[in-house]
Amino acid sequence: QVHLVESGGGLVQAGGSLRLSCAASGRTFSTYPMGWFRQAPGKEREFVAAINWNGGTIDYADSVKGRFTISRINARNTIFLQMNSLKPEDTAVYYCTSGSTHDRVVAGHNDYWGQGTQVTVSS
Repeated sequence: QVHLVESGGGLVQAGGSLRLSCAASGRTFSTYPMGWFRQAPGKEREFVAAINWNGGTIDYADSVKGRFTISRINARNTIFLQMNSLKPEDTAVYYCTSGSTHDRVVAGHNDYWGQGTQVTVSS
């Protein structure tokens, strides 16, 4: 079975930082694109960031550009989301995901999703 397990969420004040991690198991994720989505209460799940298998292609949502950084360590089957200058509007459950192509990851048409980790930013 394939598993994606997020960690690193929590409560932080506006302007602070958090680093999310996603550990993958069950297949060799090092050859697949991966990404992060988030869902705030009462809102639809939205794209945050995506990274291709070797980090050569990275995309961000406009709302997080310049503040968030996605990265991966293939030897550890792990991706990260460094979140700086956090804002209250970043409050959401953050999900790790993996798909067959980079474009499908960005679009959210993915086969695998984690259970999510809560990020709460207080004003």
